[in-house]
Amino acid sequence: MDKEQGILTGTNDVPSEDAVVLQLQLSKDQEKLVEAMKGQQEEVKELHRRLSEQQGALVYQQIEILEQQRKMHDYMEQVKVQYNVLLDTIKQMSMQNLQEELDTRTDAPSEPSGPHRAQQALSLHKVDMEASVMEVGHFLVACGSCGPEEYCGFSSGHPRCEKCTVCPSGFFLVAQCSVHADRICQDRDECLEITDLCEDQLKCLNTPGGFRCQGMTERDARAGMCGHGYFYNLDMDECQACAECDGEAVPSPCTFVSDTICAGPSAGDSVLSLSWAGHVSLPGAKGRMMNLASPGVPLHIRGAGDGSLVSAEEGRLLLRKHGLVWLEENLSVSHGCRSFVQLSLHLNGTDVSEGRHLSGIRIEQQEIRLLQGVSMSGVAEVAPGYMISTSLWSANQHCNQSNEGLQLHDPSAASLSLMWLSHDTGAVAMTAQAMLSAHYHTNHRAIFSTTSTSDPYVVGLTHDGRGVRFAESGTVRFVYQQALYSMGQACVSEGFQMLAYLNRNGTGMELCRSFKPGVHYRDTSISLSGATEVGSGDTLAYEILSPAQCNVRFFSDATGISLLSLVWVPAAISSSIHASVAQTGLPSGAVRNKPLFFRQTSPQVHQMGLPGKGSTDPSRDFVFRESGTASVALDIKLIHSCSLVKVTLLRLNDPEGRARSVPLSQQVGGQMPDGSQWASVSLRTSFQVQNGTTVFFTLDCVRGRVNQVSHHTGSGVSVLWVAA
Repeated sequence: MDKEQGILTGTNDVPSEDAVVLQLQLSKDQEKLVEAMKGQQEEVKELHRRLSEQQGALVYQQIEILEQQRKMHDYMEQVKVQYNVLLDTIKQMSMQNLQEELDTRTDAPSEPSGPHRAQQALSLHKVDMEASVMEVGHFLVACGSCGPEEYCGFSSGHPRCEKCTVCPSGFFLVAQCSVHADRICQDRDECLEITDLCEDQLKCLNTPGGFRCQGMTERDARAGMCGHGYFYNLDMDECQACAECDGEAVPSPCTFVSDTICAGPSAGDSVLSLSWAGHVSLPGAKGRMMNLASPGVPLHIRGAGDGSLVSAEEGRLLLRKHGLVWLEENLSVSHGCRSFVQLSLHLNGTDVSEGRHLSGIRIEQQEIRLLQGVSMSGVAEVAPGYMISTSLWSANQHCNQSNEGLQLHDPSAASLSLMWLSHDTGAVAMTAQAMLSAHYHTNHRAIFSTTSTSDPYVVGLTHDGRGVRFAESGTVRFVYQQALYSMGQACVSEGFQMLAYLNRNGTGMELCRSFKPGVHYRDTSISLSGATEVGSGDTLAYEILSPAQCNVRFFSDATGISLLSLVWVPAAISSSIHASVAQTGLPSGAVRNKPLFFRQTSPQVHQMGLPGKGSTDPSRDFVFRESGTASVALDIKLIHSCSLVKVTLLRLNDPEGRARSVPLSQQVGGQMPDGSQWASVSLRTSFQVQNGTTVFFTLDCVRGRVNQVSHHTGSGVSVLWVAA
């Protein structure tokens, strides 16, 4: 007891239950914390490991980059060595020529001699040497010979000659255009360069080609606040630099509120449109065996004309100008191949990889071999050196034929024509491919996908891809070609129709339509070409109509067989008209070269038209009242028993008709297909016109009769005119 009483209070107290529980919880929390720290350490180790791997990969990539840089440096050193060797060779050749020239002139006392003569000759040879080096440089970049205002650029992925940029008003020149680089222009900062501008520098805002004064009104502008060399643009609410006419006449100088008006270039430099026409024939001698399997037989193009635009070389067309070309071809083909034969237009650029199909149309197999007339059109943006060719090929690998089996009718007029448009016109070209349809249809509206466009702002597809929308007013020449396969006797008897609609302000209006005789268990094509005026917000749509009991499948591929092509031209330099076959004066019976009469269905334009007193008066002649280039598309739907039916476009030399008319283009069709209710003939061509040029169409039936020409639907003509 004494011992127990001797123990100090508080030194050996037994813990209570709560304290024990608290200690247990603390120990458990410590264990969890230790586990969490261990997990974090593992994560940190994993992050360190990944970082090490990434650092290793980065080091490896840096080593590869250094290795590539070393190889590039070695390659550049080799190029420098080769260039120095080439330069030394040129110098040696130049010095040899100089020495020979000096030797030959030693005995000529009347001419300068001595150091002065040697220095002069050396200067001349130095110039020759530099020119030779430049020529070698041109050859190395594969650009060819560029013009004085062109440079060798790579904007399209390959070397080609491109026009040098012209510094606009309000910009200054930084670097001049050379053969290797474009001209460099930089915007002038008027707010920094001109003192007391806008009466307060803080209120001045620099803009491209000008400046803007905050709070400036039109009254301030008329008082001259923009300053000398600038005018007030009310639409943009800013001061812009006055245009410079570069030596041209100035009908109206720059004022405080209007820009300078320049007279424009001389007539020789302001050509906006041109045309060319030629003939297409089978190559080689008659009876020679030909393989129509892909890529087929190239057809031979021949013709003469303005050599500055295009020339026929080795059966192809060589283009010599920048711009847009609208191509049109009329052929009459007879073949005995199984399945179809396809006619194609090709464009080959200065690079082999640029080759592509501009257009394609299928010529179906017939039970009895008949002459079939087909018309084909296409558009392309071209440059000097581009080649255009045309060919025939068959999907049947066993279709090897001689000229006896494959025949082209030789027309009395050009079978291939083109309309060339300068870039100065502001014209826009677009092509869109129709999508493949895996199901059978009757009425069909294709969905398109754009393949090329020179200005997607002006011309583009609608949101659903079923039409073309336009952002500005202008005139359009279009063609839609669709390949199809049909089954059913109703297809043969009733045939197919293709329609074009212009949608304006929510209202659809039919522009034109074409007819195609049907086929049963056959491949064929249907095509429609026309011209129309369009405004901002208008859309162009198409539809193919088939008989109710006819099953049709629509095809598409990269050969241009199902392609929409169009060219848009600003309204200021273009116009169009449309006319239908007149009901009165329709040729029937034994028709031999009788004229067709038309009634204009589109509004009157002052550049061309029918000379009738009113829109309902039928007329034979289409009269042009201004110089330019015309593109014509004609479709005739008829019933006949002729062996051959011909449609010819003629130009009247004498307004009174006393002189002989000159044929411009011709299309020939054969007999009507068995079981078909109607036949069709199409003609398309382009040609130059002057003030007073008159053209007309004739219909000719060889050995047979014309029973009826449709004047309700399927027969009509459209004309596009572009200023020269």
